[in-house]
Amino acid sequence: MTWAPERISSLQLSRSTPLQLLRSLGSGPRGLVESDAETRLVRYGENVLPARRVPSLPIVFLRSLRDPFTAVLAALALVSTLVAAWATASVIAVLVVVSCALRAAGEHRADRSAAGLRELVASTATVLRRATAEAAPASREIPVGEVVPGDVVRLAPGDLVPADLRLLRATGLTMHQAALTGESAPVAKYPVDEPSARSAPPVARASPAEARAYDRGAQECPVESAYALDDQDLDRPEGCDQDFDRPEVCFQGSSVASGSGTGVVIATGADTRFARADRLPEHDRRTTAFDRSVHGVSWILIRFMLLTPPLVLMANAALRGRGLETLPFAVAVAVGLTPEMLPVIVTTTLARGASALARERRVIVKRLPALHDLGAVDVVCLDKTGTLTQDRPVLDRALDASGTPDDSVLHWAAVNSLWTVRLAELPSADALDEALLDAAEERFAEGLDALEYDAVAALPFDPVRRLSTAVLATPHRLGHHTLVVKGAVEDVLERCLLTDDERARTTELADRLAADGLRVLAVALAERPATGRPFTAQDERGLTLKGLVALRDATADTAAAALAALADRGIEVKVLTGDHPGTAARACRDLGLAPGHVVTAASFDALDDTELAELADSSTVFARCSPAHKARLVRVLRERGHVTGFVGDGVNDLPALRASDVAICPPEAVDVARETADVVLAARDLTSLDHAVVAGRASAAGIAGYLRITLSSNLGNVIAMLTAGLLLPFLPMLPSQVLVQNLCFDAAQLAFAYERPRAAALRLPLALRPREVLASVTGFGVLNAAADLATFAVLVWAVSDTRAQPAFHAGWFTENLLTQALVMVLLRTGRGGGIPTTAGVLALTGLLLPLTPLGPLIGMAALPLAYYPLLALVLALYAAALRRGARLARRTGTP
Repeated sequence: MTWAPERISSLQLSRSTPLQLLRSLGSGPRGLVESDAETRLVRYGENVLPARRVPSLPIVFLRSLRDPFTAVLAALALVSTLVAAWATASVIAVLVVVSCALRAAGEHRADRSAAGLRELVASTATVLRRATAEAAPASREIPVGEVVPGDVVRLAPGDLVPADLRLLRATGLTMHQAALTGESAPVAKYPVDEPSARSAPPVARASPAEARAYDRGAQECPVESAYALDDQDLDRPEGCDQDFDRPEVCFQGSSVASGSGTGVVIATGADTRFARADRLPEHDRRTTAFDRSVHGVSWILIRFMLLTPPLVLMANAALRGRGLETLPFAVAVAVGLTPEMLPVIVTTTLARGASALARERRVIVKRLPALHDLGAVDVVCLDKTGTLTQDRPVLDRALDASGTPDDSVLHWAAVNSLWTVRLAELPSADALDEALLDAAEERFAEGLDALEYDAVAALPFDPVRRLSTAVLATPHRLGHHTLVVKGAVEDVLERCLLTDDERARTTELADRLAADGLRVLAVALAERPATGRPFTAQDERGLTLKGLVALRDATADTAAAALAALADRGIEVKVLTGDHPGTAARACRDLGLAPGHVVTAASFDALDDTELAELADSSTVFARCSPAHKARLVRVLRERGHVTGFVGDGVNDLPALRASDVAICPPEAVDVARETADVVLAARDLTSLDHAVVAGRASAAGIAGYLRITLSSNLGNVIAMLTAGLLLPFLPMLPSQVLVQNLCFDAAQLAFAYERPRAAALRLPLALRPREVLASVTGFGVLNAAADLATFAVLVWAVSDTRAQPAFHAGWFTENLLTQALVMVLLRTGRGGGIPTTAGVLALTGLLLPLTPLGPLIGMAALPLAYYPLLALVLALYAAALRRGARLARRTGTP
């Protein structure tokens, strides 16, 4: 029989019975024949996720040219070539190539490092295969890439699901689906005969109370825990993913928490639900904070640069009668306004920061501008599971029926867990059972002695009864057995001998515990005469309530300290989770994060974006969130002006990761989340995020300081040159002199890439806001222009013959480099980097170059001695004004 469906993935939503499904897949309970499996592997391809190829170095280099400032520099190089200004064109071309090469090398290295983290969802899988159609089936361990649709796969505790499966058989099977849905608790999985839209478990054999409980849950999404601990666990958000909630389907990307099962593969490779989650069109990334800041500054400067040459040409033609001979000067002035080293400084600064993070903290920055965005982040959104908590429960308290602490309740709960796992031959304990056994081991000095009781039988948990039972020989009472029952509160109470008042008090106590974010189990006992017949669920009646055990999510060891560190740095933390509101609030309180009023997704569905943005700004915890809810919250926070980072590790986090300014994930994240992330942390905790934020702020501080200093000096020089060009009968500087001056200043500016910021720059989020930067630049630029024009007046007095152009050019050349050296020293905000030394070298170059043989070659001559004292006076006044302006800028917080 040849099997060739049009689309494998359509079978995932099949409503057929298991027999019909097996027939449509051309398979059977005994598995595939080897030859048939080989044919299918050729036809449908390997069972691997669609690979994202790491771009080659040349491609990354060409992408770097898309930077607007780099593109404009390339255009200026072309214009310089057209007017035969070969030196100018060559220097600009070298700067463009160096900038693109640095950026390409850094990002290519990060891409390769991230690719090294790539792992298959599972390495091997256990399948049933037959050598021939008549041969008996045999279990085989095969590479996960060789799994094909129609394969029958066996699952055991700890196994990663290799493909999308439809269950045929299951025993106590629960799955971790946190990577897909964000739910922290295991989800019960079981086969069903006729799937409906809700894939309901059979309830015909359940009690009326069980049927009512299921009917209530059927209005929403299925329970999130194997034990369905309380009614509130049934209150799932609207719009939850119906695929992932189907109990008869196990999805690639999930793992077996407990129990065992057998299923038939219904989708592999790119057709799995796991892979298709990465192809949703609404997940496109938006413009980031780096794009908005650096590009904002760049485009404002670009407008000035494009206007400068025609203005210079028109003004000189109108006032001085000069024509195209002033075009090289006009281009030189435009280049003088340009912070040519901006791409180089930005790329070098970010690359150094990213390299240090990878080397010292093992944090991988895949997209270099993301490091700047980390420095600007003022809101971090994250899920609770795996980030704030360890994705495992721990005991919080054990209470008797009156609410008094009672260790005997824990004792009996642990006895139930121990013997249920042993006698029911379950491969491993459920997470809740493990927590109870661990707590008993710690609480009781002698631990739990398995030989203390003579166990007779066990009825394991199933999702209909929602409880488990261990049957023990009653000590010192021959011929009697003790039933130890543990499970969901409502189902245990239904089987206990209680008055209405007692039942109401216990239910109220359980509700209070659940509202406090605890998972609640009830424990009950019963004594029965020994009989020869097997024990069944019908014996779970007439129980005596022993008490309640309450469990909470174990918090991550470093989470509290990391949250405090982020708060100290001015970063707000928003918790976006699919968990119950009480569970989320409890985890936050345990970590010292005040949850305030917990907002549920259903409560803000009807709000428009403006109203939701106000709510998101004032709230901390958002519960019952679907992936779409998380993405919307991140988006409205960004639209409100926040630079937002999102920490996620699962398929369910992809929309929010792509909606954020900075997408962050731990190394254990699913493959598609790691591919989407801008930053991969060193470990599944927030400590490394704090280190990354510090590195980002250090880089942003260096870039901001460079922009303020360079643009201030450049703007002042351009204003002065334009003014002097209109007043003088000759050009104030020759194009070659402008070029040499720019080269000297550009070389000195490399020191900014190695500057270390002061501690004050790391305390609060640091973003480059174009208007604030340009306001600061304009003020210091006008001050610099005033110093230049004062020097112009001194030169007119000192150089008696204004036709002595070489001396005039030398005087202004010297003054420009000296003022630039002062700006570097007095306006810098960091430490180190050799800036004072570099500025000293720059000043000496300005003083000595006109006196060297190179001076006459570029049109400069020695200056009269009378010029230097007057220049010193101008520089002293300029330094005093500069220092005063710098103090004022620091007080007003201008970057």
